[in-house]
Amino acid sequence: MAKTGEPITIKKYANRRLYNTGTSTYVTLEDLAKMVKEGEDFLVYDAKSGEDITRPVLAQIIFEQENKEGQNLLPTAFLRQLIRFYGDSMQMLVPRYLEASIDMFTRDQGKFRQQMAQAFGVNAFGPLEEQVRRNMELFERTFAMFQPFPRKEGAEDDKEAGGDNIDDLRRQMKDMQERLEKLSREPGKEGGST
Repeated sequence: MAKTGEPITIKKYANRRLYNTGTSTYVTLEDLAKMVKEGEDFLVYDAKSGEDITRPVLAQIIFEQENKEGQNLLPTAFLRQLIRFYGDSMQMLVPRYLEASIDMFTRDQGKFRQQMAQAFGVNAFGPLEEQVRRNMELFERTFAMFQPFPRKEGAEDDKEAGGDNIDDLRRQMKDMQERLEKLSREPGKEGGST
């Protein structure tokens, strides 16, 4: 079906069957997952009440994908931290933060794929998996601190917006600790010794 810009309507019936009104066919969660991957937008409504149930259906798709062997994207530590935010005062900020983070990750992933294709002429997944792992570690550390650094523009600055800033802060903290220790060891530097 051609993409029209309007989301496709999916109706979910009491028997749990999903009906795609755009193609007039029944679909599965796997079909909906494929539609998402192909960039097709859809909304899911309860056929009886008319309630928008898109979010729980998407969550169900994620749950089923996570249960497939080798398909895990969400680390246990991330899931625990996410659960902790429910009911927390920061809860209302989490969705926007996650959206911004996944957008940034998607942009970086596209750049990386393009660079690999240009360099090797193939889709080299080994280095991509390593980059994804590093990005997820960075994402988890940043999410745990929940004090994201402002995003800088430009390819050179992308690296600084993540791990380099954290490393710089660690170096600065270590330098400050060393200075404080040095000051505390030198008698008479702070107005004389007692």
